Amino acid sequence: MREFKKLTPYKEALETALRDLEELPGVEEVPLEEALGRVLAEDVRATYNVPPFDRSAVDGYALKAEDTFPAREYNPVELTVVDEITAGIESKSEVTNGTAVKLMTGNKLPKGANAVVMQEMVKREGDKIHVLRPVAPGQNVAFAGEDVKEGEIVLKRGRVLRPADLAMLKAFGIKRVKVKRKPRAGIIVTGDELIEEPEMEALASGKIVETNSVMLTALVREHFGEPVFYGVIPDDEEAIGKAIERAKMECDLVLITGGSAFGEKDYAHRFVRLLFHGCTNKPGRPIGYGERVFVMSGYPAAVFAQFHLYVKYAIAKLAGADYKPVKVKARLMGKVPSSLGRHEFVKVYYEDGKAWPIRKKGSGIISAIVESNAYLEVPEDSEGYREGEEVWITLL
Repeated sequence: MREFKKLTPYKEALETALRDLEELPGVEEVPLEEALGRVLAEDVRATYNVPPFDRSAVDGYALKAEDTFPAREYNPVELTVVDEITAGIESKSEVTNGTAVKLMTGNKLPKGANAVVMQEMVKREGDKIHVLRPVAPGQNVAFAGEDVKEGEIVLKRGRVLRPADLAMLKAFGIKRVKVKRKPRAGIIVTGDELIEEPEMEALASGKIVETNSVMLTALVREHFGEPVFYGVIPDDEEAIGKAIERAKMECDLVLITGGSAFGEKDYAHRFVRLLFHGCTNKPGRPIGYGERVFVMSGYPAAVFAQFHLYVKYAIAKLAGADYKPVKVKARLMGKVPSSLGRHEFVKVYYEDGKAWPIRKKGSGIISAIVESNAYLEVPEDSEGYREGEEVWITLL
């Protein structure tokens, strides 16, 4: 099998693919309950102040702050309670000097009050309270618009909607959400050696269970896309060519696994005008891209790495998603050697600020993916990292 004469640097390859793609047109409305994980198609502005009124931030007593200035535990200030209200009730009493209104967290501040003293800071005797400590004007008060001001953009176009975002939308009475159309990602798996069930006789003769389809389907769904599976295609040049052409016509992006190198039966790359073929990333060096098609490796661990290094960013570009993976700093609990000129994708297990490199190697080892919950990228200009070194890792 011939080797690549020249490997494209990883970042150059990624930028090449992303330049070739444009955000897709198309907007659809979905019920609020179905908007989780979708890409917002328009800015959302606040239609009123949140909170809509000055409200108490604690359970306690609304009063005039200046009444409490002399208050000390040895010399408490006495005030008369003129009203008591529960959640959702507005007091009809006005707070004047020498008076207070008992209220709960979230209650609207009564007229005349400018502060709230926590109930733990008072002693109650009938309709009298004795304030033990002073409070400042505005203390324990959430002012109107403190959370969100009317007219403010609260969610920007391109945002990938999270549970808290749905709460914000509901707060403004939005029941249907305008979101971007999901990019359709066609998935084609190739290989004579692949079988659907782990039959012992077939496994003993050199067959392997096909797993790329279910993994890629889940990864595409997790990253704003709609997967379309075109089946497992044997190593037949004509059949592979037809599958690729069909997927290109019906989908916005095509992912084909197997046939990306230069073996006798590596046909996939022959049907695509590739902008690059062969990159510095490891695992998955034989990856190629062109005509909205990623020609990927056949081994699961390599496919997993190629998806996270390339494909998820391509789907985000098509979806118009403002997507940035979550990265955290971690202390390496083991040495990570690498070679100059290689962009390495290293699976790690992350917990409590520490990252343990997964020592199982090999592009076909699924258990190494299962044991990881993050990954570390070692760029081409690095020979790796020392144990104990602080590095940035990407959470999965």
